[in-house]
Amino acid sequence: QEHLVESGGGSVQAGGSLRLSCADSRNTGRSFICMAWFRQAPGKEREGIAGFENEDSTSYADSVKGRFTISQDNAKKTLYLQMNSLKPEDTAIYYCAAAPPRHAGGATWCPTPEEKDEYILWGQGTLVTVSS
Repeated sequence: QEHLVESGGGSVQAGGSLRLSCADSRNTGRSFICMAWFRQAPGKEREGIAGFENEDSTSYADSVKGRFTISQDNAKKTLYLQMNSLKPEDTAIYYCAAAPPRHAGGATWCPTPEEKDEYILWGQGTLVTVSS
């Protein structure tokens, strides 16, 4: 059973935009879940590109900062990645993933996207192809 399902990938020309979605079918109630987007280009390792530091702030890889925006609709249990000004080097399979939040001293925070091993639930991925 797939709990995280990505959609919205496709082919686009450089400079174009796409919005990826990740639907979460798990019964998590209203608990905060750490979600992030990753991508894997041909011949390269999977890299984290956008995630939530906590419920109120986000973080981005330098390669996408200023062009991509992560957001989530808790009511719809859907994670989004708005991708603008796409470049050929953005071509990759894009994955969403979930991790349990960390708690200490009354604070809650998420594993960084660099800590991809902390993300334990993954979608199947959606392919984004950007042509020049």
